[in-house]
Amino acid sequence: MIVRTLASVLGTAAHVKGEAFESRRILLAADGLGYSLHDTICKAGTEQRLEYRNHVETNYVIEGKGEVVNVATGQTWPLGPGTVYVLDHHEAHLLRAATDLRIICVFTPALTGQERHDASGSYPAPGGA
Repeated sequence: MIVRTLASVLGTAAHVKGEAFESRRILLAADGLGYSLHDTICKAGTEQRLEYRNHVETNYVIEGKGEVVNVATGQTWPLGPGTVYVLDHHEAHLLRAATDLRIICVFTPALTGQERHDASGSYPAPGGA
């Protein structure tokens, strides 16, 4: 059994901060589950272009307001508490935060926690982190 708190992640190497986001990586590849779980804050007024070519990402919004845009089609969906969106076809997307957005994210395959976005907004394939 794994039991972990958000507080135990804060201030560690699993707590990654960028200009537009803060990712608290609660479960990672080393936990051996096949997926990773992240509690992420996207900062108000920011826009991120992301495209996870090597991972499927499921996102569940628990706080805040914003929108997600499919780059290829331009289709836009509002985001707010209780909304889930899944990048099941590795879609390039824009994530816009009108207010701070708090999102629970699940990545398959699991992230190691050491990944950094490349120029396309992707994380490297597993084993290439």
